[in-house]
Amino acid sequence: MRIHLSSVFVDDQEKAERFYTDVLGFVKKHDVPLGEDRWLTVVSPEDPDGTELLLEPSGHPAVRPYKTALVEDGIPATSFAVDDVHAEFRRLRALGVRFTQEPLEMGPVTTAVLDDTCGNLVQLVAGQ
Repeated sequence: MRIHLSSVFVDDQEKAERFYTDVLGFVKKHDVPLGEDRWLTVVSPEDPDGTELLLEPSGHPAVRPYKTALVEDGIPATSFAVDDVHAEFRRLRALGVRFTQEPLEMGPVTTAVLDDTCGNLVQLVAGQ
């Protein structure tokens, strides 16, 4: 068994697509119209056949309170592995990305947390 698909609820799929591809560097895998929304997934360019991230519309009534609670408590909705958190922090900060936690070293693990502009916090982690 392996993880095939994970999702993050986004307020705006167009905005999310731009952020996750143009800023974070993922590549679009699927983009299928489904009425007003889309089945929109992205993958790592390093593993195009790997786990897909679904940029899922946040229209369900339960989503807003869930996302609000996570953000208010500073809890990331998802986590992405990077080789060097400090380098990604500098790269993304230069692109205007807002971080809620600058790189923090915790023993063998370094993390940082950013705002994805679509209602979520995302953790970057290295050293696991």
